[in-house]
Amino acid sequence: MRILIINFFLFISTIYMTQAAENPFFGKYNTPFGTPPFDRIKLEHYEPAFDEGIRQLAEEVYQIANNTEPATFDNTIVRLERSGKLLEKVASAFFNVLGAEATDKMMDLSQVISPKLTESNNNIYLNEKLFERVKAVYSQRKALNLSTEDDKLLEDTYESFKVRGADLSPADKEKYRQLSSELSLLTLTFDQNALKDKNSFELLITNPEELSGLPESQREVAAALAKSKGKEGWLFNLSAPSYIPFMRYIDSRGLREKMYREYMSVGNKGDEYDNKENIRKIVNIRLEIAKLMGYNTYAEYGLKHTMAKTPANVYNLLDQLLDAYKPVAINEYNQVQGFAMGKENSNINIMPWDWSYYSEKVKDLRFDVNDEMTRPYFELENVKKGIFGLATELYGLTFKPNKEIPVYHPEVDVYEVYDEDGSFLSILYTDFHPREGKQSGAWMSPLKEQYTDEQGNDSRPQIFIVMNFTRSTDSKPSLLTFDEANTFLHEFGHALHGMLAKGKHKSLSGTNVYRDFVELPSQIMENWLTEKEFLDRIAVHYETGEPIPAELVQKLIDAANFNVGYACCRQLSFGFLDMAWHTITTPFEGDVIEFEKAAWAPAMILPEVPGTLMSSSFGHIFSGGYAAGYYGYKWAEVLDADAFAAFQEAGIFNKEVARSFREHILSKGGTEDPDVLYKRFRGQEPTIDALLIRTGIKSPEAK
Repeated sequence: MRILIINFFLFISTIYMTQAAENPFFGKYNTPFGTPPFDRIKLEHYEPAFDEGIRQLAEEVYQIANNTEPATFDNTIVRLERSGKLLEKVASAFFNVLGAEATDKMMDLSQVISPKLTESNNNIYLNEKLFERVKAVYSQRKALNLSTEDDKLLEDTYESFKVRGADLSPADKEKYRQLSSELSLLTLTFDQNALKDKNSFELLITNPEELSGLPESQREVAAALAKSKGKEGWLFNLSAPSYIPFMRYIDSRGLREKMYREYMSVGNKGDEYDNKENIRKIVNIRLEIAKLMGYNTYAEYGLKHTMAKTPANVYNLLDQLLDAYKPVAINEYNQVQGFAMGKENSNINIMPWDWSYYSEKVKDLRFDVNDEMTRPYFELENVKKGIFGLATELYGLTFKPNKEIPVYHPEVDVYEVYDEDGSFLSILYTDFHPREGKQSGAWMSPLKEQYTDEQGNDSRPQIFIVMNFTRSTDSKPSLLTFDEANTFLHEFGHALHGMLAKGKHKSLSGTNVYRDFVELPSQIMENWLTEKEFLDRIAVHYETGEPIPAELVQKLIDAANFNVGYACCRQLSFGFLDMAWHTITTPFEGDVIEFEKAAWAPAMILPEVPGTLMSSSFGHIFSGGYAAGYYGYKWAEVLDADAFAAFQEAGIFNKEVARSFREHILSKGGTEDPDVLYKRFRGQEPTIDALLIRTGIKSPEAK
C-alpha cells in the first residue's frame, strides 16, 4: 500500500511538472517583482490552474483538520491563513482581468469556475473537524496572550466560520451549500447581464444639428468613437465619458430623454439580459440564508461585522442626513426649475433628463465655471503627476514607471512604488479608459495583498486602480472633467490603503476592513481637489503650461457645494433602496419597479419616470459586495469630513498629521476595530457636524 501511495504522488507530481512547463500559473513567475505574466497567460490556462489550486487547498485543509496534535494558534489559525496560495494566485489574475478586459469566453468560463469556488469555500467553512479545532483555539483566547493583530485574526477566523454556517445542523449545512452556490451564480449572471445590455446600446448621430449644445471637445470624442467602430458621424454609448456630457450639454430634450431611458432600462427590457427575476432570486436567497443563521433580515445578518452594527443605526444616519439635506435639495430643484421656465419661456417640468442640462447652465451662470473651462487644466498625465506628487508630499512616496512588467492590455501602465527611505512598497497598475470588455465605474482591487511570510519577510502588495475616463482624440490628449479628477483621487486613496499596508496577515491587510470604514481612505483624498494650494499644483494648461488662473480656482471652490443637497439625497436614495431590498422579512414576489419607487421615495427630488428601473443594473448591491452596505459611502463621508478637519487645522500638507493618518489608519488595515483606530487618530468620536460645515449646511460658528 505504501508503494502504491508513493507511486500515486509521483504520478501527480509528474503531471504537475508537465503542466508547469506549459501553464504559467504552475511555476514561479519569472517577472519583475513576481507580477503575473499576463503576456503568457491564455484563456485555457485558467481552468486547470483553478482546479489544481482548489485541489491543493483541499489537501492543506485536510492536513490542518486532521492534525493529531492539539489545536494551537500556529498549527490551525495561521496555517489556515497561509493556505491556498496557488488558488489565490490564479483567482486574483482571473477576476482582475474579468472586470477590466472580459470577453464572452471569459464570462462563460466564470460561470463554470464560480460554482467550483463556492463549493471549495463551503468545504472549508462547513468542515466540522476544522471548525472544532478553530473553536478549541478560540476557547483559549484570553489565555493565549496574543498580540492585537493575532487576536483579531483569531476572532475574524472564528466569526467567519460562524457566519458561513459552521454552527448549523447537518441538514441546514447542506441547505446553505445549495443556497450559497446558487447565489454566487446569480450575482455573476446579474453583473454580466448588465454589462452586455449596456454594451448593446449605441446612438449614432449623423446630423450635426442634433449635436447643438455639445462642446467641440466632446464632439471630437464622439467622432473618434464612431471612427473606431468603422462608422461615420458621432457615436454615443452608456459609458460615463459618453453619457454624462451628452446629458449635460445636448440641447435636444428628446435625445436626452432617449438616452436617459436607455440608461435607466439596462437589465430591464424583458429580454435575455433582463435582471428582474435575478433580483427576486438574489434577495430571497439572501433572506433565506439570513434566516438559516438566526436573523430576521439579511441586513441584520450582513451588518453584524460593520461599524454600524444594526439596521437601526444605518437608518438613523440616513434619516439624520435626509433631514439636513432634503430641504436644501428641494430649494435647489426649485431654483433650477425657475431658471428653466425663464429660459424656455414655458411651464417646463424638470424631468431627470433635464436635471444635468439645466443645472450646468445655472452653475455656469452663477459661478461662471463649467467642465469645458476646466478640462484644459486637467490633462490626465499631469493630473496623475499631481496626485502622485500629493502622495510624495504627504507620505514620502515615489513612483517609478516599469515597462518590463507584463500587462493584460496595452493601455495599462505599471509603477514601482518606493517609501521615503527608498524601500520598496508596492506595484501599482493604472487602467484609465473605457473598453467594451470593461465594467462601468471605477475601482481599486489588490492583485496581491501585503503580508509577512513564514520567514518573517515583508511581502509587498500589487494594486490595481481601474477607471473609465475620457479618451484622447486625434487633436487633444485625455482631458478630464473635475468629477473625473475627483474619481482619480478617490480610487488612489483606496490604492494608498493597499500600498501602505504593514501587517502580518493578508486577510487583515490593506482594504480588508469593515465595509463602512473602507471608504474613509478614498473619500478623504477628494478633499484636496477643492483646496487652492493643491489645485495650484495639479492644474496646468495642457497647451501653454500655464497654471490654472486664481480666479478659476476660486470659482471651483465656490461651486464645490453647488447642488450639494440634491447630490446627498441622490446617494441617500441609493442607501434607502439597498436597505429596503435587504430588510424584507418574507420572500419577495412583487413588482420590482414598484418596490424600487416606494423604497427610495423619501429621498427622491426629481419626478419619477414610469417604467424606468435602477435596481436591474445596481451592481454595487446585487453583485459588488455592498448588499446592505451602500450606506457606507455616507458613513465614511462623515468620517472623512471629520478626519480632513485635522489636516485643515494643521495645514493640508502637514506631514505630522499625514504620519498619524498613515500610522493609525492606512497601514493598519483590519488589524483592530476601526472605532479604536479612528479615535486613536482623531482623538474624538466623529459627528456629522464637520460634514454639515464642509457642505455649507451649517456654519462653523454653530459647531
